[in-house]
Amino acid sequence: MIQRDPLTPEEVALSLRDACERTLCLVEDLSEEELRVPYLRIVNPVLWEIGHVTWFQEKWVLRRDGGPSLAAYADELFDSAAVHHESRWQIPLLPREETLRYKEGVLEQVLERLERRPLTPEELYFLRLVLYHEDMHGEAFVYTRQTLGYSAPRGLRGGPAGEAGPLAGDAEIPGGTLRLGAERDDPFVFDNEQWAHEVEVRPFRLSLAPVTQAEFQVFVEDGGYARPELWTKAGWRWRTEEDAHHPVYWGREGEIWLRRRYDRWVALEEHLPVIHVNAFEAEAYARWAGRRLPTEAEWEFASGPARHPWGDCDPGSGRAHLDLASDGCVEVGAKAAGDGPFGNRQLVGNVWEWTASVFKPYPGFAPGPYKEYSEPWFGTHRVLRGGSFATRARLLRNTWRNYFTPDRRDVPAGFRTAASPG
Repeated sequence: MIQRDPLTPEEVALSLRDACERTLCLVEDLSEEELRVPYLRIVNPVLWEIGHVTWFQEKWVLRRDGGPSLAAYADELFDSAAVHHESRWQIPLLPREETLRYKEGVLEQVLERLERRPLTPEELYFLRLVLYHEDMHGEAFVYTRQTLGYSAPRGLRGGPAGEAGPLAGDAEIPGGTLRLGAERDDPFVFDNEQWAHEVEVRPFRLSLAPVTQAEFQVFVEDGGYARPELWTKAGWRWRTEEDAHHPVYWGREGEIWLRRRYDRWVALEEHLPVIHVNAFEAEAYARWAGRRLPTEAEWEFASGPARHPWGDCDPGSGRAHLDLASDGCVEVGAKAAGDGPFGNRQLVGNVWEWTASVFKPYPGFAPGPYKEYSEPWFGTHRVLRGGSFATRARLLRNTWRNYFTPDRRDVPAGFRTAASPG
């Protein structure tokens, strides 16, 4: 059942304009060659992705009852379920100007529809769906720029803001009964959050902050990538095939460790979270440290029963590092006002956090209208929680589940570690 949405049409319109402006900001400085990008399994051609975001908005808001697209061959070009990843480099993409006209034309028609008449709860549901879909692709544009070595996004504050230092130690989490998942009174949740069900969480300890670059450097220098006993079988197989010896964007100049930050090499920022590591690397570090990754139930328990770790109010600049407030992470000691109920910091924002949990449906799962969103990926992906510096704040709540295959290092993900008592 779709609940009544508290947002007004005017607020939805402002959010849709904001999402469009953010998309354009993230791609407007790219050359024609950069828009098309070389083939990589982990990125899309930027031009295709802009067209796909537009097609998705048109399909779910303007064309749910059929009717033609504003762009010729849009269904053949931009339907991600029909146009498989490898073929996106072979199809004849629209030129930049035509792609942007398509985007502007669709948004204009959507906004006109918002002005014409009151909207039903079902219509507001689909408006939220297309808004959040564009937000997620906006984050993908950020890490695509990192993956391909493009410059940092323009129009944002450069670099990490302020010095907050490290935050060592654990929070003692007492355990208990958790309502894992979303409750039915939320006007919009994704299908994989449905619905809340009780699980028992045993007492555990959870690090106050994500693992830092300095902490991960010690693991690297201790030969962590060369010790098979620290890795799962799947992780060691990945490490061997990739010939990985350190995080993907790290390098060394003499005795100095460097990290590629978009198109520049910088010295490691010791108190910033380690980022762009995959689940296998996170697990190996945790085992090296005599610890483990938290399950998603443990992560959600530590975040508390409210909408966010700090309560039901919006994040604000003091509680979480989100929304591209800068083009990278802040130090792990920052954002104390956003601490969770047990004292864990940055559970939301800065870096996505790998968990130990395989992405699976909750009991009673039923696919939503966008059937390809979750169901095809159950069993093969790993759950991440929390959001990154590039995630839009309006997307997130404690129940929000992200998911990627455990080998992915392009996403802005880090991790924190857990331990059982004793």
